[in-house]
Amino acid sequence: MYNSQLDAFIAAANCGSFSKAADKLYISAPAVIKQINALEQHLNIKLFNRSPRGITLTDAGESLYKDAIKIIKLSNTAIEKARTIVKNQPHIIRVGSSMMNPCKPLVDMRKEISSNYTNLKLQIVPYDDSGNAVLNVLDTLGKDFDVFISPCNSQEWLKRCNFYQLGTYKICCAVPQGHRLSGKEVITLNDLAGETLMMCQRGDSQILDEIRDYLTKEFPEITLEDAPIFYDASVLNRCDQEGNVLLTLEAWSDVHPFLQTIEIEWDYAMPYGIVYSKEPSQNVSLFLEAIKTYKK
Repeated sequence: MYNSQLDAFIAAANCGSFSKAADKLYISAPAVIKQINALEQHLNIKLFNRSPRGITLTDAGESLYKDAIKIIKLSNTAIEKARTIVKNQPHIIRVGSSMMNPCKPLVDMRKEISSNYTNLKLQIVPYDDSGNAVLNVLDTLGKDFDVFISPCNSQEWLKRCNFYQLGTYKICCAVPQGHRLSGKEVITLNDLAGETLMMCQRGDSQILDEIRDYLTKEFPEITLEDAPIFYDASVLNRCDQEGNVLLTLEAWSDVHPFLQTIEIEWDYAMPYGIVYSKEPSQNVSLFLEAIKTYKK
């Protein structure tokens, strides 16, 4: 807001010495002298009388000194006033929501977040994440919306976005209505013998690749069928129409009305959390700070 050379000028005037001013400003004495000389040349005014005994202000320097104190005070007041206005303005966070990645987990946290960060406001923005369209969504994060909630262990995703984990979802199975396993609350892997199990193709998720390796080695009687890396309605419809079993998540239990989600007797789980841009905005950074405070 003001010429930073005024800091050197005021320090020198207060200290009566360029070297003492340098010590106060944590810079070298030649640097202070250079700034004072530059200020005098810029103003075309002699500000200091220099002598072997030290320095004193000229009449013009004395006048500038008094006004400079006022200028700096006014500048600091103006900056603080502007910061207060920004602080009191609502910070809108645009939250993406889709069929496979609904925003409900974040909405459930809204009350607690808002109690500590009253200016944070959430705006729900629907988006299309069918098939590989979600990769385009990731590439445009921060444009149409700022964040979304999703399970995430995808290497393709993590190349394109940042991820803050909130928790984990159980990895389950989905079966069509009327399937022989549909009446069970929990199934074992032995229950899947003779079934075709649809799951994401190899190569994108370390967790899913680990499950695939385990099933291939220990349960060869289960037929594994590749599904696209990114599930959408077409994958769920295919499971229903073909009568197969689909590896899925507990979070997707209500996505398809004709599929029933059943827990599997194992400990595999998928991380879920907030997906956001590689270069988050100030609002998103504030939002993440609020989330981290809520999680403590």
